[in-house]
Amino acid sequence: MQALSGVNVLEFGGMLAGAITTKHLALMGARVIKVESSKRMDITRVQHPGAHSALIEAAPTDTFMTNETNLNKLDVTLNLRDPKGIGLAKRLVEISDVLVENFRPGVMDRIGLGYSTLKKIKPDLIMLSISMAGGTGPEAHYTGYAPIFSALGGVGHLTGYPDGPATEIRFPVDVMVGTTAAFAILAALIHRNQTGEGQYIDLSAREAASCLIGESIMDYTMNGRSRSRDANCDEIMAPHNCYPCKGEDKWISIAVKTEEEWASLCQAMGNPSWASEERFADSFNRLKNREILDNFISKWTAQYTHYDLMHLLQKAGVAAVPSFNAEELCSDSHLNQRGLLVVVDHQTLGAQTVFSPPAKFSLTPAKISTAGPTLGQHNRYVFGELLNLPPEEITSLIESEVIC
Repeated sequence: MQALSGVNVLEFGGMLAGAITTKHLALMGARVIKVESSKRMDITRVQHPGAHSALIEAAPTDTFMTNETNLNKLDVTLNLRDPKGIGLAKRLVEISDVLVENFRPGVMDRIGLGYSTLKKIKPDLIMLSISMAGGTGPEAHYTGYAPIFSALGGVGHLTGYPDGPATEIRFPVDVMVGTTAAFAILAALIHRNQTGEGQYIDLSAREAASCLIGESIMDYTMNGRSRSRDANCDEIMAPHNCYPCKGEDKWISIAVKTEEEWASLCQAMGNPSWASEERFADSFNRLKNREILDNFISKWTAQYTHYDLMHLLQKAGVAAVPSFNAEELCSDSHLNQRGLLVVVDHQTLGAQTVFSPPAKFSLTPAKISTAGPTLGQHNRYVFGELLNLPPEEITSLIESEVIC
């Protein structure tokens, strides 16, 4: 038994935030039905320009991204511009506990699938809408994607170097928004179990991004200070930075919090004479002279590989870890022991390496049961076995492009 076994989820929309939301639920055992349409293809089904031409020809609507973000899901296709398509969508709502959508605000209402309508069909429905700025307010009609979420949420402004521009952050923000949305749905399910009440959740992606910088918002609110980019520096700790190592573009992060850790770092470095200078005598002076300090440490770290330094410093009790590239992450022994990556067999893409569930549950384990679905892969199962439509009616709906 999994945590969300017996929970039925309906997904509308496109891109990543909504798909990540329902992926979390699917990994915990929910039955997720993703509603798509070949008439208006999800951008994640458009092959990346760098994809191999043979793969594009073999699977023109399947990508590593659609597989990764839709693990364990069922997939149906509906023409939501056709009244019959809307009618079938409402039939799906009848058998659902949760509906997730990330269209622009107002779209679901305009096509007849707004919460006020669906609540009459399913009174205890939990519906969550993800949009850039939420469904109400003067900016509700603005369109936004992940870089806009991080920019308007303040994360981009605080990310980067002091003498450089704000950083554009893409996929991690969508993942964070989807994770926030999944958490909100879990809270709503607990509330429904206790009260029998469903609810509507209006989630602003930019506000979800702002949750990552709560201390900066409070600093401005209480003290009038507006923070900006400060690279890898910390307000208290020094050294606290990413230092160069032997090899091309190899780095290691080192963070020293206490005097004991500083003494351990000095010992690991061979107690160089500069480390005993007055300007590095305590945490305040090290922070004040951190640029000079970083230059000394960089000259030392550049003599070692990032792996050798990791083992040397961690053994000495100093927080240190390499800045791994993708290849190093995938081959890391600790992550492999934790089961970070697993291989699934996709219907058209073949063997695909994907990330395992991020959470480890002792009693209700999250797991990957199936690869991501192909477009409309489960039309006959969902409309036939779940909605009890006769085969000839499904065929007719396919021919008339209601199911398409």
